[in-house]
Amino acid sequence: MKLRGASTWDAAQLAGSALLGLFLLLPVLGLFATLSWDDFIGGLRNPLLGPALRLSLLTTSSSLALVVVLGSLFAWRVARNPGRLSRWMEAIAQVPAVIPPAVAGVGLLLAFGRRGLLGSWLDRHGIALAFTTPAVVLAEAFVSAPFFMQAAIAAFRRLDENLLVVARTLGASPFRTFLRVGLPLAAPGLVAGAAMSWARAVGEFGATLLFAGNLTGRTQTMPLAVYTAMESDLRAAQALSVILVVVAFVLLFVLRRVAPVAALPGVRGA
Repeated sequence: MKLRGASTWDAAQLAGSALLGLFLLLPVLGLFATLSWDDFIGGLRNPLLGPALRLSLLTTSSSLALVVVLGSLFAWRVARNPGRLSRWMEAIAQVPAVIPPAVAGVGLLLAFGRRGLLGSWLDRHGIALAFTTPAVVLAEAFVSAPFFMQAAIAAFRRLDENLLVVARTLGASPFRTFLRVGLPLAAPGLVAGAAMSWARAVGEFGATLLFAGNLTGRTQTMPLAVYTAMESDLRAAQALSVILVVVAFVLLFVLRRVAPVAALPGVRGA
């Protein structure tokens, strides 16, 4: 009876896994299987591709750098200083992950737009953020930050406290301990979080559209180029989508591959 029950359970797991896996895979297969080589080449020649791809690489790299630098400091403070304030900080860090991207775009506009909370002050000093390339960076950083910070907090919490104590005993300052011990030992988790954060930034659409607009060469990223192409040519949108998927998977694969390597020098140095 037990064996029969176990066999039924295994079959249920297999069926459920197969159904969900097929559901998740079919849209990606649909992009590739229904696109001919001629249509793909035509998509490569689409005038939207070059500016949008360059802008996406520039803005996502910038937003990732911003998130990693500030997010690492934020995560270290939360992970190494438990208490009510840290719990509130961690909750605040998750807010962008639970609000719709369109709402995030409206919020960014009301915060940094010309009549926004901070934007009005910036405008008086000749600084305009809304509907500019920096606005794209801010939108991508806002929506992608929780993915890095959650991974970074978890990575820092897993550190061996004894190693940090030894570093402090040997005379290392708090900052040096963070830089030479904390970061190298937590590197695999940080790189994995950075990969997820970057992937989220690459696919950002709603917040970017509402806060930065859809201006070719200035704010039109790859997802916005797909949206624009979709209005007139489905095949062009499909080709751009395939390119976006390939680029995202390649860079995500590279980031994940370097995670174990990134940890080695720090472990030796510690």
